[in-house]
Amino acid sequence: MPDEPLSPVAETAEPGIEPLRASVDTQVAERAAAWLAVATDAASPDTRLFAKLIAARDVRNELALLGLPQQAWRALLGRHFVHAALPVRLSALPRIDTNEHTAFVETLRALLLAHSSTTVNADDTRCLASIIAHACLRPDHLWRDLGLAGREEVTWMLTRYFPTLVELNVDNLRWKKFLAQQRALSLGLQPGPAPGCPGCEDYGHCFPGHP
Repeated sequence: MPDEPLSPVAETAEPGIEPLRASVDTQVAERAAAWLAVATDAASPDTRLFAKLIAARDVRNELALLGLPQQAWRALLGRHFVHAALPVRLSALPRIDTNEHTAFVETLRALLLAHSSTTVNADDTRCLASIIAHACLRPDHLWRDLGLAGREEVTWMLTRYFPTLVELNVDNLRWKKFLAQQRALSLGLQPGPAPGCPGCEDYGHCFPGHP
């Protein structure tokens, strides 16, 4: 199991990135560092991961988009950010309404949990499965949707928490496409894009000829 901690801030953006995206990346890095400042153990690779995942939505006031109910939120903060005050906006955090994508989120989450590692915290795994499943509803590369620095960090995360699922990606598919594919196959369905894929800049590359 990979155990190298993630960097506490975002790494250098890819060449040619728009100034707006670079600005957001900087904000996310600063917010991640702020979360680590109140961490239970800032050196923990899992804490550093969750600091990034939370920061990516926190800077946009979109914590609900992580898909975590309030009880799970409180427990997550208790495990990793014990010195953090509960954000005011979490006191009335609604359950995210995924509407027509509810089945996709629930079945992808179930697939991820079926491949859970036994060497990491089970509650962290459940939180992460929800965060990943909800991220697949958004229109970008999975690493950007999650607020990570690149594909390598997604690979690290998935290998740490869902190693047997990662082993199935023998064709080295992009992670969002792969997760959608595996979810469909697990249900006996024809593989297709995740709900967020059509809005991605590389949709035509991943799904040529697909409407």
